[in-house]
Amino acid sequence: MTIPNVITILRFFLVPAVVFALLTENMGWALACFLIAGISDGVDGFIARQFDQRSELGAYLDPMADKLLLVSVFVVLGYMAELPLWLVIAAVSRDALIVAAVLLSTIMGNPVEVKPLFVSKANTAVQIVLAALVLSELAFDYHTGGLRGGLVIVSGLLTLASAAAYLVAWLRHMNDYGESANPGE
Repeated sequence: MTIPNVITILRFFLVPAVVFALLTENMGWALACFLIAGISDGVDGFIARQFDQRSELGAYLDPMADKLLLVSVFVVLGYMAELPLWLVIAAVSRDALIVAAVLLSTIMGNPVEVKPLFVSKANTAVQIVLAALVLSELAFDYHTGGLRGGLVIVSGLLTLASAAAYLVAWLRHMNDYGESANPGE
């Protein structure tokens, strides 16, 4: 087990801590745990690259930990009416559709390699900034005015664009498979 993998596994334990802190209205703790998770994500990536401790397990665990944290925070902030439900539903549905597409293509014997697209990376970055901003507003009891609303709109647009981009890539992948599986047709 590599050091980055241990750090990533510890990040999984921060997810229930953030959720619990939010639900018990300990906003300072929620923000602190969210920030620690973000910093640990950078640290494990740095260690993996600098000390050649990359692993196949880490390649799967790291994005899972990130997604679990972000989706959990979005769902709870939606429940608390701090994020609009349409955005929470869009973000969670996008992730669920990606997982379903990967599983379906694997079951069909044509596994798809999931490579993060630029629009997806931008989407994740905006979602992280939005979550951090909302958590900061709650922890420090201040409001940024239109900044939150602007980030909500940008996040929604990027979520839709990312879902569409992954859908197009997946359909192309599956169409190529169908054509090569039936060469006589």
